[in-house]
Amino acid sequence: MQTEKEKEKEGDAFVEEYVALSNFTGSSSDQLCFSSGDRLLVHAKPSPEWWWAELHGVRGYVPASYLRQDAAAEEEEDEHTSLEDQWQDEEYFGSYGTLRLHLEMLADKSRTEAYRKVIVSNSASLRSKVVMDLGCGTGIISLFCAQLAQPSEVYAVEASSMAEYTRQLVKQNGCEQVVTVLQGRAEEIELPKQVDVLVSEWMGNCLLFEFMVESVLLARDRWLKEGGVMWPSSAALTLVPCQANSYYAEKMAFWEQPYGLDFTPLQPLAQQEFFTKPKFSHVIEPDDCLTAPCDVLCLDMYTLQVKDLEEIKGQFHFCVEKPGVFHGFTSWFTVHFESLETGGATVELNTGPNSQPTHWKQTLFMLDRPVSVYAGDSISGTIFLRRNPIWRRHMTISLHWSINSSKKETDNCQVGTKSFPMWR
Repeated sequence: MQTEKEKEKEGDAFVEEYVALSNFTGSSSDQLCFSSGDRLLVHAKPSPEWWWAELHGVRGYVPASYLRQDAAAEEEEDEHTSLEDQWQDEEYFGSYGTLRLHLEMLADKSRTEAYRKVIVSNSASLRSKVVMDLGCGTGIISLFCAQLAQPSEVYAVEASSMAEYTRQLVKQNGCEQVVTVLQGRAEEIELPKQVDVLVSEWMGNCLLFEFMVESVLLARDRWLKEGGVMWPSSAALTLVPCQANSYYAEKMAFWEQPYGLDFTPLQPLAQQEFFTKPKFSHVIEPDDCLTAPCDVLCLDMYTLQVKDLEEIKGQFHFCVEKPGVFHGFTSWFTVHFESLETGGATVELNTGPNSQPTHWKQTLFMLDRPVSVYAGDSISGTIFLRRNPIWRRHMTISLHWSINSSKKETDNCQVGTKSFPMWR
């Protein structure tokens, strides 16, 4: 960490004006708090993630991902951020043009078998139906439809370069009479007719990350027949207060006395580096849950609108079931596929710790400092999912919580708030 004199010296040599994209509440004394639209002077960029900036004469660290350079300072280089830049299509679809992500998804048996189960359990009702498989990737869902049911047509839509290989796979598996592969963005593609069923595997970390769901909603409004079916039909984001002893020990407690030396001055830097972002692909043990989990967001895929995605708010109230150390919150999601038949069974895909593992695993949000809690304590608060106003696949998750002690001898109520940027 730099000294104040070093920061001031750097500040004299380097100044750029940036605009805040969203609110940020600093979690330590050397971090600035600011609101969306504030103009900050950046004096130094000591790391890609954290910059040294000034607002209203006060200086402190700010997360670089919350800022964009002022258009005037850039001399109106592009005048406006283009839609391609906003969506980062080249990077996003480029990653789906390689096999790495497809291998990860296809090897996820829980995910892939859930979609096959949906097709099999609705095979009779899919007969002669028209299906759209949006973001089809290698076409696995489309091939399930063609081989396990008898739809009249399946439109397999894929924007990445993988589409050319998907055509080969469709032909290789003898499904070219049923499955038509169309390459292009969902917002631009043209279908010969409307569809009876719109199926897609659009979910990301914390359910919404990367916002493929917007493409699904736009396709729904353009191409799904009145009374048509969405798969998934609904989705929920689940949250639970948790312990994370091993992760905390690995990233924070490690610095207390490595090799018999006091490295604690590095702990504030470790907190900024490891705990200011969500930990993707976290695996939480059921015993690390301090309370029963609860759904904080529920989405109806028939009524959800694109404008609803800008900010989604959920509330939570947990009752601590056992004493432990409250390190943070863990989240996962569940999606449901309604039956095409009246009274038919709903298929569920659950990515939580009590279900079969998936490639999503869970997502961990670490507090800055752990808190001891006891049976009977309550943890209440709100969660906000705010979409980035410029970079449309990104978002920030903000958590606000209060811990009320159940012990009569204390009336302490601890409150906290923290925001976590989620970037590709």
